[in-house]
Amino acid sequence: MNCRDITVRVTSAAVLLLVAGCGDGRQPTPTSSGPSHAVTTTPSPLTPSASTTGAAPRPTPTTASPPSSPTPSRTPKAGVRDVLRRGDTGDAVQALQERLDRLGYWVGEPDGSFGLLTEQAVYALQKAAGLRPDGVVGPRTRAALDNGKRPDARSTDGHLAEVDLDRQLLMIVDDGEVSRVFNTSTGTFEHYEHEGKTYLADTPRGRWTVDWQVDGWRDGPLGRLYRPKYFQEQGIAIHGYPSVPPYPASHGCVRVTLSAMDWLWAQDVLPKKTRVWVY
Repeated sequence: MNCRDITVRVTSAAVLLLVAGCGDGRQPTPTSSGPSHAVTTTPSPLTPSASTTGAAPRPTPTTASPPSSPTPSRTPKAGVRDVLRRGDTGDAVQALQERLDRLGYWVGEPDGSFGLLTEQAVYALQKAAGLRPDGVVGPRTRAALDNGKRPDARSTDGHLAEVDLDRQLLMIVDDGEVSRVFNTSTGTFEHYEHEGKTYLADTPRGRWTVDWQVDGWRDGPLGRLYRPKYFQEQGIAIHGYPSVPPYPASHGCVRVTLSAMDWLWAQDVLPKKTRVWVY
């Protein structure tokens, strides 16, 4: 799919590909970026309809692992700095969530329950601190939390999104200050096959701009993308996805959780023309 704004001039062949909801307007060649950069799982039952695209649904391969199941709920002992992990509840979890939120790690609404969003925020903290991202708050992760560890931005002015491929982090930055941090999963940089052609699952480094978006689910040739914000002409987008592991797992897009994508839209954090730096 050619994901530039519809005001951009494209060739007649690219127009046909855009209508079909696939391709980047170029004939695929070995090791080139693929026609779309999302993989698919079974659609969410809360799927809204896309409001800005007429793309026809296409068969999509399923290559991503399903989200991990939460562990049984347990409540850490009061007053004990216990190890915290997914499934825990209580005041210690509430304090963890509030601390993560103050540091800018997006955790949703603190509620004292260690669920998916808290785990994602812990992944992000661990990556920023150079720790192995396992989603478990043990002594080293707690030390990073207590020390207020935050990633640094590369930009110095304006509002933009920064995607750190090495650490697999998505950061919202204002005038050089990181305001929000998300765990993300980008391209695996491995080759894959699609319709008999070989492509490279890369997230291109560079400085881009959000130029097209879909407020809903969009069916691409490689899968479904939730409320995508496209910023690169080969079909690369920041979008919601049911599975966001702490390592590269996509065909090139920048994944965040469905809830995180809803927040980005609700807060109008990534409007069209927003700069996106990928490095």
